[in-house]
Amino acid sequence: MRNFLTIMTAFMLLLGVGGCRSKEHPVLYKPGGTKVWPTMDSEDYEKYRESLTKVELVTTMGNIVIELYDDQAPVTVANFLQYVKDGFYDGTIIHRVEPGLVVQGGGFTVGMQRKETRDAIENEAGNGLRNLRGTVGLARTAEMDSGTSQFYINLNDNPSFNGDGVKDGYAVFGRVYDGMEVVDSMALVEVHSEAGMSNVPVTPIEIISARVLE
Repeated sequence: MRNFLTIMTAFMLLLGVGGCRSKEHPVLYKPGGTKVWPTMDSEDYEKYRESLTKVELVTTMGNIVIELYDDQAPVTVANFLQYVKDGFYDGTIIHRVEPGLVVQGGGFTVGMQRKETRDAIENEAGNGLRNLRGTVGLARTAEMDSGTSQFYINLNDNPSFNGDGVKDGYAVFGRVYDGMEVVDSMALVEVHSEAGMSNVPVTPIEIISARVLE
Protein backbone atom coordinates (compact mmCIF):
# COMPACT_ATOMS: atom_id res chain seq x y z
CA MET A 1 0.00 0.00 0.00
CA ARG A 2 1.22 3.48 -0.80
CA ASN A 3 3.15 5.18 1.96
CA PHE A 4 2.59 2.27 4.31
CA LEU A 5 5.62 0.72 5.98
CA THR A 6 6.56 -2.69 4.62
CA ILE A 7 5.83 -5.16 7.40
CA MET A 8 9.12 -6.92 7.92
CA THR A 9 8.56 -8.42 11.32
CA ALA A 10 5.79 -10.37 13.03
CA PHE A 11 3.72 -8.55 15.58
CA MET A 12 5.50 -8.09 18.89
CA LEU A 13 3.83 -7.73 22.27
CA LEU A 14 3.34 -4.13 23.24
CA LEU A 15 5.72 -3.16 26.02
CA GLY A 16 4.04 -1.82 29.10
CA VAL A 17 6.46 1.08 29.39
CA GLY A 18 4.80 4.48 29.44
CA GLY A 19 5.80 7.84 30.78
CA CYS A 20 7.82 10.56 29.11
CA ARG A 21 11.32 11.94 28.67
CA SER A 22 13.22 8.68 28.39
CA LYS A 23 16.73 8.87 29.83
CA GLU A 24 18.08 6.68 27.05
CA HIS A 25 19.21 8.28 23.82
CA PRO A 26 18.89 6.41 20.52
CA VAL A 27 22.36 4.98 20.10
CA LEU A 28 24.25 6.00 16.98
CA TYR A 29 26.07 3.31 15.03
CA LYS A 30 28.62 3.27 12.25
CA PRO A 31 28.12 0.68 9.50
CA GLY A 32 29.14 -2.65 11.00
CA GLY A 33 27.60 -1.93 14.38
CA THR A 34 30.22 0.18 16.20
CA LYS A 35 28.65 2.54 18.71
CA VAL A 36 29.69 6.15 18.18
CA TRP A 37 27.37 8.12 20.44
CA PRO A 38 29.50 10.10 22.94
CA THR A 39 29.30 9.34 26.64
CA MET A 40 27.55 12.12 28.52
CA ASP A 41 26.92 12.59 32.19
CA SER A 42 23.31 13.24 33.14
CA GLU A 43 23.67 17.02 33.26
CA ASP A 44 25.25 17.26 29.80
CA TYR A 45 22.71 14.83 28.45
CA GLU A 46 19.77 16.88 29.70
CA LYS A 47 21.33 20.06 28.28
CA TYR A 48 21.70 18.33 24.94
CA ARG A 49 18.06 17.26 24.88
CA GLU A 50 16.86 20.70 25.92
CA SER A 51 18.81 22.23 23.01
CA LEU A 52 17.05 20.16 20.34
CA THR A 53 14.27 21.59 18.19
CA LYS A 54 10.92 20.24 19.37
CA VAL A 55 7.52 19.96 17.73
CA GLU A 56 4.28 19.56 19.66
CA LEU A 57 1.45 17.52 18.15
CA VAL A 58 -1.89 18.34 19.74
CA THR A 59 -4.16 15.35 19.12
CA THR A 60 -7.65 14.31 20.16
CA MET A 61 -6.02 11.78 22.50
CA GLY A 62 -3.47 14.11 24.09
CA ASN A 63 -0.29 16.00 23.30
CA ILE A 64 2.98 14.56 22.01
CA VAL A 65 6.28 16.44 21.92
CA ILE A 66 8.93 15.22 19.48
CA GLU A 67 12.61 16.13 19.62
CA LEU A 68 14.35 16.35 16.24
CA TYR A 69 17.87 15.17 15.34
CA ASP A 70 18.87 17.61 12.62
CA ASP A 71 22.57 16.75 12.98
CA GLN A 72 21.92 13.14 11.99
CA ALA A 73 18.95 13.62 9.64
CA PRO A 74 19.15 17.18 8.25
CA VAL A 75 17.13 16.56 5.08
CA THR A 76 14.36 14.66 6.85
CA VAL A 77 14.11 17.14 9.73
CA ALA A 78 13.98 20.11 7.34
CA ASN A 79 11.26 18.37 5.37
CA PHE A 80 9.21 17.60 8.50
CA LEU A 81 9.60 21.14 9.86
CA GLN A 82 8.46 22.65 6.57
CA TYR A 83 5.27 20.60 6.68
CA VAL A 84 4.77 21.72 10.30
CA LYS A 85 5.33 25.40 9.49
CA ASP A 86 3.00 25.16 6.48
CA GLY A 87 0.22 23.87 8.73
CA PHE A 88 0.06 20.71 6.66
CA TYR A 89 -0.47 18.36 9.60
CA ASP A 90 -3.33 20.35 11.11
CA GLY A 91 -6.47 18.29 10.63
CA THR A 92 -4.68 15.13 9.52
CA ILE A 93 -5.18 11.82 11.31
CA ILE A 94 -3.30 8.86 12.71
CA HIS A 95 -4.47 6.50 10.00
CA ARG A 96 -2.59 3.35 10.92
CA VAL A 97 -2.28 1.59 14.27
CA GLU A 98 -0.27 -1.64 14.54
CA PRO A 99 -0.11 -2.72 18.22
CA GLY A 100 3.43 -3.63 19.21
CA LEU A 101 4.81 -2.10 16.02
CA VAL A 102 3.93 1.48 15.03
CA VAL A 103 1.36 4.24 14.84
CA GLN A 104 1.48 6.24 11.62
CA GLY A 105 -0.01 9.50 10.40
CA GLY A 106 0.51 12.71 8.54
CA GLY A 107 -1.01 11.96 5.15
CA PHE A 108 -4.81 11.73 5.38
CA THR A 109 -7.69 13.76 6.76
CA VAL A 110 -10.85 12.38 8.39
CA GLY A 111 -12.60 10.12 5.91
CA MET A 112 -9.24 8.89 4.57
CA GLN A 113 -8.86 11.76 2.13
CA ARG A 114 -5.23 11.88 0.96
CA LYS A 115 -3.48 15.26 1.10
CA GLU A 116 -1.25 16.51 -1.70
CA THR A 117 2.42 16.63 -0.67
CA ARG A 118 5.63 18.17 -1.85
CA ASP A 119 8.18 16.11 -3.77
CA ALA A 120 9.74 13.08 -2.08
CA ILE A 121 13.12 13.41 -0.38
CA GLU A 122 16.24 11.30 -0.14
CA ASN A 123 16.18 8.47 2.39
CA GLU A 124 18.53 9.08 5.34
CA ALA A 125 18.15 5.56 6.75
CA GLY A 126 21.95 5.27 6.85
CA ASN A 127 22.30 8.08 9.40
CA GLY A 128 23.04 5.69 12.28
CA LEU A 129 19.83 6.27 14.25
CA ARG A 130 18.08 3.04 15.14
CA ASN A 131 14.34 2.31 15.08
CA LEU A 132 13.97 2.00 18.84
CA ARG A 133 10.84 2.36 20.94
CA GLY A 134 9.67 5.97 20.88
CA THR A 135 11.72 7.02 17.86
CA VAL A 136 10.05 8.78 14.95
CA GLY A 137 10.76 7.78 11.36
CA LEU A 138 9.73 8.77 7.85
CA ALA A 139 7.26 6.45 6.14
CA ARG A 140 7.76 5.58 2.49
CA THR A 141 6.67 3.22 -0.28
CA ALA A 142 8.77 0.33 -1.59
CA GLU A 143 11.01 2.92 -3.25
CA MET A 144 13.87 4.11 -1.03
CA ASP A 145 13.62 7.82 -1.84
CA SER A 146 9.85 8.14 -1.67
CA GLY A 147 9.15 9.64 1.76
CA THR A 148 7.09 12.82 1.92
CA SER A 149 4.86 13.87 4.83
CA GLN A 150 3.91 10.63 6.57
CA PHE A 151 5.72 9.65 9.75
CA TYR A 152 5.52 6.79 12.22
CA ILE A 153 6.33 6.32 15.89
CA ASN A 154 7.85 3.00 16.98
CA LEU A 155 5.90 1.29 19.76
CA ASN A 156 8.73 -1.22 20.22
CA ASP A 157 12.30 -1.67 19.08
CA ASN A 158 11.96 -2.55 15.38
CA PRO A 159 15.46 -3.56 14.19
CA SER A 160 14.12 -4.86 10.87
CA PHE A 161 13.25 -1.27 9.93
CA ASN A 162 16.92 -0.20 10.12
CA GLY A 163 18.09 -1.99 6.97
CA ASP A 164 21.47 -1.21 5.50
CA GLY A 165 20.60 2.40 4.75
CA VAL A 166 21.40 1.92 1.08
CA LYS A 167 18.99 -0.59 -0.41
CA ASP A 168 16.53 -0.72 2.47
CA GLY A 169 15.68 0.85 5.80
CA TYR A 170 13.52 3.62 7.21
CA ALA A 171 15.04 6.92 8.35
CA VAL A 172 14.72 7.86 12.01
CA PHE A 173 14.76 11.63 12.51
CA GLY A 174 13.36 12.19 15.99
CA ARG A 175 12.08 10.74 19.22
CA VAL A 176 9.15 11.29 21.54
CA TYR A 177 10.37 13.73 24.20
CA ASP A 178 7.10 13.88 26.10
CA GLY A 179 3.79 12.04 25.74
CA MET A 180 4.78 8.44 25.00
CA GLU A 181 1.84 7.40 27.16
CA VAL A 182 -0.41 9.11 24.61
CA VAL A 183 1.21 7.12 21.80
CA ASP A 184 0.74 3.90 23.77
CA SER A 185 -2.93 4.72 24.30
CA MET A 186 -3.36 5.08 20.54
CA ALA A 187 -2.18 1.50 20.15
CA LEU A 188 -5.19 0.30 22.15
CA VAL A 189 -7.95 1.74 19.99
CA GLU A 190 -10.32 -0.34 17.86
CA VAL A 191 -9.34 -0.50 14.19
CA HIS A 192 -10.99 -1.57 10.95
CA SER A 193 -10.46 -1.49 7.19
CA GLU A 194 -11.34 1.71 5.37
CA ALA A 195 -10.63 3.04 1.89
CA GLY A 196 -8.73 -0.14 1.07
CA MET A 197 -6.44 0.20 4.09
CA SER A 198 -6.33 -1.93 7.20
CA ASN A 199 -5.66 -0.96 10.82
CA VAL A 200 -7.45 2.39 10.53
CA PRO A 201 -8.85 3.62 13.87
CA VAL A 202 -12.65 3.32 13.99
CA THR A 203 -12.84 6.63 15.85
CA PRO A 204 -10.50 9.06 14.05
CA ILE A 205 -7.43 10.18 15.98
CA GLU A 206 -6.97 13.71 14.71
CA ILE A 207 -3.86 15.86 14.81
CA ILE A 208 -5.52 19.15 15.71
CA SER A 209 -2.32 21.14 15.32
CA ALA A 210 1.45 20.81 14.98
CA ARG A 211 3.80 23.59 15.99
CA VAL A 212 7.46 24.23 16.70
CA LEU A 213 8.06 24.93 20.38
CA GLU A 214 10.10 28.02 21.18
